[in-house]
Amino acid sequence: MTRIIDSLAEIAQDYDVLFCDLWGCVHNGKVAYPAAIAALQDFRRGGGKVALMTNAPRPRRAVAAQIAALDVPEDAWDDIVTSGDAAQDAMFSGRVGRRVWHVGPEKDLSFFTDTPDPRAAAITRVAPAEAEGVVVTGLFDDMTETPADYHAALSEAAGRGLPLLCANPDIVVDFGEQRLYCAGALAQLYEQLGGEALYFGKPHAPIYDLARRRLGVSGGRELAIGDGIGTDIAGAVAQGIDSIFVTGGLAAEHMGGNVERPEDALLADWLKAEGLAPTYAIGRLR
Repeated sequence: MTRIIDSLAEIAQDYDVLFCDLWGCVHNGKVAYPAAIAALQDFRRGGGKVALMTNAPRPRRAVAAQIAALDVPEDAWDDIVTSGDAAQDAMFSGRVGRRVWHVGPEKDLSFFTDTPDPRAAAITRVAPAEAEGVVVTGLFDDMTETPADYHAALSEAAGRGLPLLCANPDIVVDFGEQRLYCAGALAQLYEQLGGEALYFGKPHAPIYDLARRRLGVSGGRELAIGDGIGTDIAGAVAQGIDSIFVTGGLAAEHMGGNVERPEDALLADWLKAEGLAPTYAIGRLR
């Protein structure tokens, strides 16, 4: 049964490593959460290691610059591991061919260029008709578009049998008060259209393996923190590690009127419907 806690400090002594989601837990895309930052700093001061693990399709350096601009200090984390990092290696290995149609905004172009890997030179972005595969980092304009805008183009690609690499398995994200679609929503549609989608972020194993390598750990007392039940929590369950579900993020509307603490009965019913049981739940990370 999921235990509701008031702070990370209540259980911090039981863990050595945190895999902490960023968006929805540490910031909302516009502002950072001071209480969450303080909780991570305290955990590290106690000797623990923190990997900020995000399904952002951009490489580590781009995400580090983003959170620095939001005033997330470097002493709150040991490393940053992104879905983009894990997916890059797959693309450079030729998993979706060498000539790819990129679906995503200009801000995600670092996915192709921000790397010392010499294999990057073999990848060429081309028009859909010339592509051997599809790489999705997001919507071209996530402020105005939905997956329905991509139905025709993705249906044609699926009909040609092109594999699709999804660099961000998230379905939606909250940007301030606005809910936006992510690359995972397009990959989900692609599979519904009969296409093959490849995923490399949470809840899939490659991003956890990469985080452990970066932190220099192998197993041990690990804890995952996140507000995505189908990504953060499902990933923790698949990895066999404990988890904290942050109910004040994507699922806040289902948890009662106090975003800082979920209502017990509402949380229990919602988790039962989702078919997942995180070890702990907290309104906001603190």
